[in-house]
Amino acid sequence: MELKRVVVTGLGALTPVGNTAGETWESLKNGKSGSAPITHFDTEKFKTHFACEVKNFDPSEFIDRKQLRKMDLYEQYALVAAQEAIKDSGLDAENIDKNEVGVIFGVGIGGMHTFEQEAGYYAQHEEDGPKFSPFFIPKMIADIAAGQVAINYGFHGPNYTTTSACASSSNAIADAFNLLRLGKANAIVTGGAEAGIYPCGVGGFNAMHALSTRNDDPAGASRPFSASRDGFVMGAGAGMLVLETLEHAQARGAHIYCELVGAGMSADAHHITASHPEGLGARLVMERALRDANMKPEDIDYINVHGTSTPVGDISEVKAIKQVFGEHAYKLNISSTKSMTGHLLGAAGGVEALACIMSVVEDIVPPTINHAEDDKDPEIDYNLNFTFNKAQKRTVRAALSNTFGFGGHNACVIVKKYEA
Repeated sequence: MELKRVVVTGLGALTPVGNTAGETWESLKNGKSGSAPITHFDTEKFKTHFACEVKNFDPSEFIDRKQLRKMDLYEQYALVAAQEAIKDSGLDAENIDKNEVGVIFGVGIGGMHTFEQEAGYYAQHEEDGPKFSPFFIPKMIADIAAGQVAINYGFHGPNYTTTSACASSSNAIADAFNLLRLGKANAIVTGGAEAGIYPCGVGGFNAMHALSTRNDDPAGASRPFSASRDGFVMGAGAGMLVLETLEHAQARGAHIYCELVGAGMSADAHHITASHPEGLGARLVMERALRDANMKPEDIDYINVHGTSTPVGDISEVKAIKQVFGEHAYKLNISSTKSMTGHLLGAAGGVEALACIMSVVEDIVPPTINHAEDDKDPEIDYNLNFTFNKAQKRTVRAALSNTFGFGGHNACVIVKKYEA
């Protein structure tokens, strides 16, 4: 059968550097860091005192207060970002066949704050017997954000959540892409959300020595590809897209940002947390995405890398890029927007896909900030263009987004300029 073409018609974001897709993109272009001291809890006894939190967010401006009591923070982020993407796309119009609209979200953890609250309450009142909120389970479970969006809009198409750690929302986008081109829906709201900046999240990653402890310089702590990098900075928020079949978008006169043309998936099959040291899974996932898109390495102009600012991960990804792209690797722009947003875990792929989409639309590559000339790692090839510290103008015909997760999960998506 002939596969349908898939286009992007709506964008939504709620991130540490902006409370809309537009604000987020402006901050990324201008190299703005979202890292600051944590406000969600007292970090005095923790190794890390900072993170990339969502700022100045009042969910009651977007969600009914009665409904809010039944929603974890990650669900709130998801629903608000989805509202923006749906409105942007016009998918909330009355003439939309809602039976043919799906919702596929990615989340790495889910309702961590809800779990902490309920577990804490039980520990304090254990002698009284189990007393839990009737909303405990539906607030906590990872799939509920997709359900909330469908309930709010009456979308009856495919509806589920993908969980593959930090690759979750890229996997969601890939699934949405595949279902659409197979004709299983007309449109799908997709992306991811995460809200894990709480004691269990920060304490757990601290115990693994995964987080930066640069407490004297939060804004400069996420420094991918620099020798002094000491771990990632936790982020929170959501990034959402509306994907549609081209014929559906054209039939309703929707604005088209770009075309989604390929997706790849792979496994490192190496370690529960560390990436393969030679970038095996990263190489495979990029090769598969290119093959899926029927593209050559030379067709890509920009890679938004996983680039978390961890000692092992950054090196292995650079190795993989050089293996896949060969000499063309030196003609690419490469950047890690995690240097600004922090690592949004399950939401990373949604936000970074948005960065790729806008890069293709505006021909601007956002930077990798916090790098100094005298801070070079001898294991990294600085002849590659990491777009350090300042955005660069260039023609971006196509962009590739990499996301890798604990467990060795890898997912990659490719977007390119739309041609009628």
